[in-house]
Amino acid sequence: MDIESVREYCLRKKAVTECMPFDEYALVMKVMDKMFALIDLESANKVCLKCDPEYALELREHHSAIEAAYHFNKKYWNQIFLDGDVDDKLVKHLIDHSYEEVLKKFTKKMRTEYETMP
Repeated sequence: MDIESVREYCLRKKAVTECMPFDEYALVMKVMDKMFALIDLESANKVCLKCDPEYALELREHHSAIEAAYHFNKKYWNQIFLDGDVDDKLVKHLIDHSYEEVLKKFTKKMRTEYETMP
């Protein structure tokens, strides 16, 4: 999977927007203004995704292409190198997982707003 495929996959999800709040190399994907992915445009081969802490550690142990994310809370964020030992199916699963992790933290008001969106 390449970064454009990652971007397109993220944008197909409900209520997702993209922005560049940090610099011209960090494309941030948000669901209702909450970040769930950061695509590194400079290296063009990695994405940072939110993850359940225990699952994050397990992934790092089993895949050399998954590490604690640089400049993020390493307990909750992994960086996945797209040119490593992670297949497309797992990358999509990890994007879905990251998205769901963010949805879990929504307030009742946010959840109601999310559920009424088309």
